[in-house]
Amino acid sequence: MITRDIGIDLGTANVLIYIRGKGIVLNEPSIVAVDTETKRVIAVGQEAEEMLGRTPGKVKAIKPMKDGVIADFEITEIMLNAFIKKIKAKKMFSRPRILICCPTNITPVEKNAIKEAAERTGARKVYIEEEPKVAAIGTGMDISKPVANMVLDIGGGTTDIAILSLNGIVSSASVRTAGNAFDQDIIKYIKEKYKLLIGEKTAENIKINFANVFKPSKKEKIEVRGRNLITGLPHTIEINQEEIQEALKDCVEKIVKATTNVLEETSPELSADIVEKGIILTGGGALLNGLCDVLEKELNVPVLIAETPLTCVAEGCGILLENIKLLNQDN
Repeated sequence: MITRDIGIDLGTANVLIYIRGKGIVLNEPSIVAVDTETKRVIAVGQEAEEMLGRTPGKVKAIKPMKDGVIADFEITEIMLNAFIKKIKAKKMFSRPRILICCPTNITPVEKNAIKEAAERTGARKVYIEEEPKVAAIGTGMDISKPVANMVLDIGGGTTDIAILSLNGIVSSASVRTAGNAFDQDIIKYIKEKYKLLIGEKTAENIKINFANVFKPSKKEKIEVRGRNLITGLPHTIEINQEEIQEALKDCVEKIVKATTNVLEETSPELSADIVEKGIILTGGGALLNGLCDVLEKELNVPVLIAETPLTCVAEGCGILLENIKLLNQDN
């Protein structure tokens, strides 16, 4: 049997799996559908996501990852096993080495939970690496030199900010404000202003296809359907881009503040490098329309979106798996 290394971007919103020599072989939502009466797993990933908000009472769609860490250990293990089975890793490979990425502010207990979940899938050795470092490598940054590189990785559960140099993190922060928080703030705003309850998928669609947090237009409008909280009946409203900017204002300000704090802690030499090279945005949140412009305006530093923001971490896993010596050997 071949022994191949596997890289896993265990995200709050999505799980991506990279197999050394094959590339990204899986990209599915971090969701598991469970029958609450029998405790039987009905679906995992894409199939489970399609059930969100549409399941009968006894079927519950669970998101086992919260803010980049394991919220439900048992379900996470089931999900990982299902994904590894799906890519037929156990049939193809003899006890692979697994690299898993996690946020920078993870506690030793949370790190052990992730490690144990991976070990139970049959891994020979498990490496844990910090997500912004792997994302930076995935964008093509050379972090081995004594020069500052700055990455802002906005995922589903956390925003990880890091300044890297000489293969390590010089300064970093992790805030639990990211893609999921954007969705929740849109839901909250529409609920409070229009007494209309909308689902997570509707909020996500507004965020991806309509929101603009830099120069919103009052003329740009979108129809939003949900349930009227007063009558209990289905209802449709129209909202404009300025309203969505208002809904996302707090989240954007928190990300700007956290990034400012990291920059303030940086030495003048490294700051000069960042002014010259700029900040690279990765993760799904990097695609929020106008966010790049807001950051550039507030920080007075060039801000660029990575070529493939959604897959940077998985691609970084691939580069690290090709250069095992670069991995954190303390795992």
